[in-house]
Amino acid sequence: MKRRYLEIDVFGAEPSLGNALGVVLDSEDLTADAMQEFAAWTNFSETTFLFPSTAEGADYKVRIFTPTRELPFAGHPTLGSCFAWLQGGNKPSDPNIVVQECAAGLIEIRKDEKSLSFKSPALIKYGPIETALISEIAEVLNIDQAKIIDSHWLDNGPGWVGVLLSSVDEVLAISPKSKSSLSIGIFGFYEENSGPAYETRAFFSENGVLVEDPVTGSLNAAAAQWFIQNDRCTAPYSVSQGLAINHKGEVKVTQDHDGSIWIGGNTHLTSFAEVEI
Repeated sequence: MKRRYLEIDVFGAEPSLGNALGVVLDSEDLTADAMQEFAAWTNFSETTFLFPSTAEGADYKVRIFTPTRELPFAGHPTLGSCFAWLQGGNKPSDPNIVVQECAAGLIEIRKDEKSLSFKSPALIKYGPIETALISEIAEVLNIDQAKIIDSHWLDNGPGWVGVLLSSVDEVLAISPKSKSSLSIGIFGFYEENSGPAYETRAFFSENGVLVEDPVTGSLNAAAAQWFIQNDRCTAPYSVSQGLAINHKGEVKVTQDHDGSIWIGGNTHLTSFAEVEI
């Protein structure tokens, strides 16, 4: 069966410099094995498959696959899937909010004339990282443990742990070991008034092999909660990610009066095709 397939650049400060996403529309009757096989073929950090919603209040349902596994939630697939759903001619029940159903629950997505942003989901695990794990993270990152000035669990689905280093230069210099079961976010703050608040790098484990993600919505959503709660940042602000691997990602962080944090960025359609799955 032929299905509509879009490739989208998400979070790029400029087109084609963000994080690529494959989105399959019309995914009804696809098995999990078929979706996993197709996601392995695209070899993007994530590929998503859209379905009619099954939850009350949702506009559509998404399933999110890396090349090797399914995720309950991820950030750039959320924005890219919403963009693809709208490009497919669909309209949300609320003209200003799209509600996405995924394994992590219902995710609200705001749309305006320029960009999309998702409401940060609740954290599954949040708090200080155990000393033994900090030591393991330092070993994986090939750095002295003393260079880690703060650390925290930042798990909103993909299982992130976050570490803060003392500078952007230290973040960009990281050259981790190739194998680990951890998903690690690394942060370093820019000097004030220099543009972005901090630089992010994200390494996730695919079958025990560390892969660097160009721009990461889920990690930056959790990090925003960490840094805002600890008075390191005040929204609105922007985050840079991808410089170490020749990308130019820009993540925009805003906060409502009720404390809700929103993660936004650009979405650009790069290609459209029909695929046989």
